[in-house]
Amino acid sequence: MTYPLVTSSNSLRTLLNMDMHTVVNGEGAKRGLEGVVVGDGRASGVTASDVLAVARDGARVELSGEAVAAMSAARGIVDALAAKPDPVYGVSTGFGALATRHISPDLRAQLQRNIVRSHAAGMGPRVEREVVRALMFLRLKTVCSGHTGVRPEVAQTMADVLNAGITPVVHEYGSLGCSGDLAPLSHCALTLMGEGDAEGPDGTVRPAGELLAEHGIAPVELREKEGLALLNGTDGMLGMLVMALADLDTLYKSADITAALTMEALLGTDRVLAPELHAIRPHPGQAASAANMAAVLKGSGLTGHHQDDAPRVQDAYSVRCAPQVAGAGRDTMAHAGLVAERELAAAVDNPVVLPDGRVESNGNFHGAPVAYVLDFLAVAVADLGSIAERRTDRLLDKNRSHGLPPFLADDAGVDSGLMIAQYTQAALVSELKRLAVPASADSIPSSAMQEDHVSMGWSAARKLRTAVDNLTRVIAVELYAATRAIQLREGLTPAPASQAVIDAVRAAGVEGPGPDRFLAPDLAAAEAFVRAGHLVTAAETVTGPLR
Repeated sequence: MTYPLVTSSNSLRTLLNMDMHTVVNGEGAKRGLEGVVVGDGRASGVTASDVLAVARDGARVELSGEAVAAMSAARGIVDALAAKPDPVYGVSTGFGALATRHISPDLRAQLQRNIVRSHAAGMGPRVEREVVRALMFLRLKTVCSGHTGVRPEVAQTMADVLNAGITPVVHEYGSLGCSGDLAPLSHCALTLMGEGDAEGPDGTVRPAGELLAEHGIAPVELREKEGLALLNGTDGMLGMLVMALADLDTLYKSADITAALTMEALLGTDRVLAPELHAIRPHPGQAASAANMAAVLKGSGLTGHHQDDAPRVQDAYSVRCAPQVAGAGRDTMAHAGLVAERELAAAVDNPVVLPDGRVESNGNFHGAPVAYVLDFLAVAVADLGSIAERRTDRLLDKNRSHGLPPFLADDAGVDSGLMIAQYTQAALVSELKRLAVPASADSIPSSAMQEDHVSMGWSAARKLRTAVDNLTRVIAVELYAATRAIQLREGLTPAPASQAVIDAVRAAGVEGPGPDRFLAPDLAAAEAFVRAGHLVTAAETVTGPLR
């Protein structure tokens, strides 16, 4: 049997320089030009690049013939069970702690409608469009696996909604990361029914029924098991993990670049980046970070000058140990990527339809595997932000900056220079440390103690997104300080890659040394430069692809 075909018309990205291929068949996803084609006859798997393409780039989604056949076969099993008098969870019973009640056939359509309506109980701010699109796409991926018993026409409606650019309104709070991301997925299912609110392709929030009608999409009428199957997955937390890994891939390269710039500005020694030093402690992330820093610093006329006037046996930890800290974070990302890869190959539902015709209850919806790595990444992000802030502070302190003016000011005393930029950076790092407190260590029982241990994976994902945002700003402040400091080293020539970064960041509207000015616009421009990946692009014009 041919396993999942996943193609995209967009330029798709990979995480950690490895294809997040489907574990089921061990083959990379096949690429084409028509859109994202989802589905196989047994275990639907998609790549991280496909999630990014649909969530962020608006790639179209199509169902494969294999997916339709698998769903039809599974639906036949569900229909046969529904016709029998024996109770089957989710087919002919209530849900959660109410599973003891047998539901008669005439009430089952109402049962499925009711679970969606009652579970669409989210509160708080709206969740970002890209998160909702990832959530919908990943639920569709599982529906197409043939393990859920959902009819093909429901899956087609899910694809139609994605392709129309209709985004259900999903709220921040409502998932405990167990029994699936229940409230977020319920708000998505509500849109399929033509109820609730959704955002149209023009960004306007309107009644979902109106948006469906405008795009010629008929609301679905849910049958046995379908309401439950649309709600019961780790799709939200997984989608946010995939996007965080993509963002962190860029940010870790960015942090290697700013660490190199700071080393240069402090007249540090790049001898600590020698590959033979990292080979004797063979962590792959550490070697990659050291190699990136060495590539940026190649040809520098600043590194090593500290021996001339004020001999230093070695640089401070925040400079010398940059590859060890950033490298540990990279290795954490590699582990998180492996978890994401496995989850992308999974069909998460309860109960599931098995190939031999059984419909079995299970606990695969528990979010612990994803929640743990989301929390682990938040710890790594906090530490990377912390070491970047320490380097920035060193650049501003005349007692430790080896000849740079206080706070990199033009006329210290009259000018305050970047004094308060470091305050802002410190505030961001302090919040990063608070966000590093694990969500997955918590559990609050729900559903009358039937669901008595939950993962809090959705909460872990939400705080990681905030942490990634803050890390972007932290790196932007170090970039701002380091580029200014290098330009203040008159008579010394920076590395070609460093000069390329300085030229690019100045062209982006981030001004160089000079008297005090309104600083917030410069910092905002530096943040946008880092967030868009322009820092990495600028360095790579000289270094070639960084690791």
